[in-house]
Amino acid sequence: MTRKRIIDVILALSGIIVLAPLLLICFVLTIATSRGPALFRHRRVGFHGRHFECLKFRTMVTDAPERLRELLESDPVAAAEWATYRKLRHDPRVTAIGSILRKSSLDELPQLFNVLKGDMSIVGPRPVTDEELEKYANWMSAYLACRPGITGLWQVSGRSTTTYDKRVACDAFYAQNWSMALDAKILVVTLPSLISETAF
Repeated sequence: MTRKRIIDVILALSGIIVLAPLLLICFVLTIATSRGPALFRHRRVGFHGRHFECLKFRTMVTDAPERLRELLESDPVAAAEWATYRKLRHDPRVTAIGSILRKSSLDELPQLFNVLKGDMSIVGPRPVTDEELEKYANWMSAYLACRPGITGLWQVSGRSTTTYDKRVACDAFYAQNWSMALDAKILVVTLPSLISETAF
C-alpha cells in the first residue's frame, strides 16, 4: 500500500466518523423532499481504466435526462452553455435541496466510501465518463494512472467558472506533476475555495 493510499484511508475513515451526523441529515432531507433514492450512482472511469460506481447524494429529479434533452433542444442559449461548461447555471433538473448540496459540495460526501473502497482518492483528477475521457486525447494515459479525487486542481482553480477544456488541462497537469506536496496544497485551499464558490 502506497503512502498516498494510506493517507486516503485514514482521511476517508476519519471523515465518515466525524461527518456521520451530517451524512445522515443529507440522506434524510434528500429522500424526504423529492421522489427517488438518496444516493445517485454514476458509472465512471477510474484507476487503470477500471469502471466504478461513483456515489453522490441525489441532487436532481429522477427524469433528469429527459428534462435536459428537452431543454437543450428548445433553448439554444442553454445548449451553448452546456457545450462549453458541461453544466448549467440555472438547471431545471436540480431539486431545492439538491441546489444547496451542490453549492456546498455536500453532495460529494458519499465519495468518502469510494475512497475507502479504493475506487477514488481524496485528491485527484475529476471522475469522468467514457465519453468525457475521449477529450483527454494525449493525456489519457496520465489520467488513467491516477485514482479520481473528491477534490482536485480544477476544484480550486475556478470550478464552475472554468471551461471544460481548462478542466481537462488541470487534470492533465495534476496527473503529470503529482506529488504529496501538491496534494497537501490542494487540500489546504479546498475549503476556502468551497466557501467562495458557495457565496458566489
